[in-house]
Amino acid sequence: MLAIFLKTLPFFALIGLGWFAGRIRFFPEAATEWLTRFVFYFALSAMLFRFAATLPVAEIFDIRFALAYLTGCVAVYLLAFVVALARRVSLPEAAVEAQCSVIGNTGFLGVPLLVVLLGEAAAGPVLMVLTIDLIVFSTLITLIITWARGSGFSPRVAKDLATGLVRNPMIVSMAAGLLVSAASVKLAAPVEEFLTILGAAATPGALFAIGASLATRSAERLSVALWLSFAKLVLHPAAVAVAALFLFDVQPFAAGVMIAAAALPVAGNVYILARYYGVAPQRVSASILVSTMASIVTVSLVIAWITGA
Repeated sequence: MLAIFLKTLPFFALIGLGWFAGRIRFFPEAATEWLTRFVFYFALSAMLFRFAATLPVAEIFDIRFALAYLTGCVAVYLLAFVVALARRVSLPEAAVEAQCSVIGNTGFLGVPLLVVLLGEAAAGPVLMVLTIDLIVFSTLITLIITWARGSGFSPRVAKDLATGLVRNPMIVSMAAGLLVSAASVKLAAPVEEFLTILGAAATPGALFAIGASLATRSAERLSVALWLSFAKLVLHPAAVAVAALFLFDVQPFAAGVMIAAAALPVAGNVYILARYYGVAPQRVSASILVSTMASIVTVSLVIAWITGA
């Protein structure tokens, strides 16, 4: 356990450094926004494209893997949704809280962390988790909120969903990489080297940006944030583990990567959605802050368990 903790510590130290730089205003909010854009549109996209382009499609898509992950997610999603409704919050708020319970920071934290700690073989399962999160659950929360507000499912909503997916560089880069892989096209050496160099900036850039963004977040509605953090860091990986290991018999290494990905803290894109729809952004912000701080310990515990360290 100590060895795993020491391996994960540098990653969280980078987050801490970003938080400190943001807290003392040496790295202002505008700088954080631009760094995030660089990572999101360039560095992380280059990393995802290279992984997808150099992996056989069969190593990325596995129906049992997808069903196991979806089963675990849906179980926790429904629990968080019901708990929220029991507190008599609105339907959109319940959807946002449920989103917090199952959507982890797979892009900015999971890809660099898990690929380094578990090896490049983890890239395929991580990309599968990221794809399901971005397509299935981003669509689900949009549908729930628009329906609750009386808009229903209209061609405009469908267009907005499609546009959102097409404009998401992570989706585009993974899709483009999969096309290259499916066509059995080998990347030219200079192209692969370019992608490797650019992609290498994703890890420090993403982690620093996470920390800097946390510096402006508050811990309001702490009781709800603690519950959602518990759901995300404990219940989500537990439910995914049960589904992967006992219900769908997922291959052990892929199951381990899936469980580790499920153990990641609440993703920043949940806050973006909450702010866009004007639904409980402070609650989400607090959940991101609390879950990220707690994940320093919980992620290490989960990785130690799945690796037997």
